[in-house]
Amino acid sequence: MGSMDDTSPRRTSTARDRDTEGRARNARPRDGLGRPLPYGTEGVARQPEGVVRRPEESVAEAQRLLDEGKPFHAHEVFEDAWKSGPQEERELWRGLAQLAVGLTHAARGNVTGGARLLRRGAGAVEEWAAGAGPRPHGIDLHGVIAWARDLASEVERGAPVDAGARAPRLRSVS
Repeated sequence: MGSMDDTSPRRTSTARDRDTEGRARNARPRDGLGRPLPYGTEGVARQPEGVVRRPEESVAEAQRLLDEGKPFHAHEVFEDAWKSGPQEERELWRGLAQLAVGLTHAARGNVTGGARLLRRGAGAVEEWAAGAGPRPHGIDLHGVIAWARDLASEVERGAPVDAGARAPRLRSVS
């Protein structure tokens, strides 16, 4: 094995997709479940990151995306709320983000990951709910927790998951 000298061929680095802070970003198009598509393929518009919304706006936007079968994108909305919201609500939003990622994995056919994240998110939301009112920002926490656990059981039984058809109702219809 020879040593590398100045005349050896070197791997040249290509420009990587970076955001304004220099963090790596992948500009590849994505499908509705966040899976990368080949360059040049038409993908689903990406959810902008770092958007600060009022909690009610976060819930409404996440529900819209969930109903459209885009739980990966809904998770980005929950993540923004988690990162920009008050400290005392971060675990709620983090748990909701985990539920959206769990639905994403379940819809992609990842049985183990989908069920695990649905249960983890349900546990986080349940733990947070123990110290909160029953419907923060109008969210039906008990309904969302039950939805996640039921779906996790279905996923483990091998049921295919259509993300839009199995989207949770964040607010119960009264």
